[in-house]
Amino acid sequence: MSASTPSRPHSGTLSPTRARTPTHSPTTPPNTTAPKPHRALDWRVRFGILSLIWGFSFLLIKVGTEGYAPFQVTLGRLVFGTLVLATAMAWNRERLPRGTRTWAHLAVVAFFLNALPFSLFAYAELTIPSTLAGICNATSPLWGMALSLVALSEDRPTRHRVAGLGIGFLGVLTVLGAWQGFHGLDATGTALALLASLSYPIGWIYLRRTLAGSSYSNLSLTGAQLLLATAQLAVVTPLFTTLPNRFAILPLLAIVALGALGTGVAMLVQYGLVAEVGPTTAQMVTYFIPVIATAAGVAILGESLTWSTPVGAAIVLAGAALTQSRPKSQA
Repeated sequence: MSASTPSRPHSGTLSPTRARTPTHSPTTPPNTTAPKPHRALDWRVRFGILSLIWGFSFLLIKVGTEGYAPFQVTLGRLVFGTLVLATAMAWNRERLPRGTRTWAHLAVVAFFLNALPFSLFAYAELTIPSTLAGICNATSPLWGMALSLVALSEDRPTRHRVAGLGIGFLGVLTVLGAWQGFHGLDATGTALALLASLSYPIGWIYLRRTLAGSSYSNLSLTGAQLLLATAQLAVVTPLFTTLPNRFAILPLLAIVALGALGTGVAMLVQYGLVAEVGPTTAQMVTYFIPVIATAAGVAILGESLTWSTPVGAAIVLAGAALTQSRPKSQA
């Protein structure tokens, strides 16, 4: 949820020639002009940090919604994430992109990669545990592959991909306890979390079809994207919420951390990872997020865990990994 974005997202950059799906809170458009500066920390360390940040994002969302309305949580997340990106842009002397068409496309991308999924996850966690939200986020690669087979001509069905989709959605049914008639499950909250996960690949496919060849840097486009998402939530939030009677400190700190770390810093970290080790390796963070989200929810928030949750999550991740596999000739 972060992934984001953070994402999903949401994040770093994806190759415009690959139908890869995003991680939690992904937000950076697929541009291959990213620089490769010297890094003080080994990429494996930064990979672990990114996994932790995005894995804990679902816990932070849960804590945030205990004191503030979901739209307020999302708006705060975007504000602090945008401030981090603005600081990075100023440091690198980057400018916002120009052109009405570019900004129009970015507005759509901002909606599907930031404003919509961030809000849906926040509303979902009013009624479902953060562990379930984190696992629902792991279905994003499955949705992405299913959509890309239809929307992207270069992605053709293969046995591995079809099998991966089937296995992945079998895992979803396992997590939800389908054989028990979804007993004890909040259907609305779960549906919102799954819709949030679906929103990410919709945004990525739109982005690939409209901005993949942009001459602007990833940082510039991402900064503009977060700015637009913040503006969207700034318009919506006052219409559906009122100012809180008191400002709860712990939920407020959770929102600040969610925005500054889970959206802003996480995107910069993945931005550097993609530039150094490539999108294929960087996107593997997707498979660590539900594990960390589940561990955090159980250990810190005391959320309950039945056998079907980790087993179903493992099946989901196996299916997602299979959908991302490619024949050696395409690798």
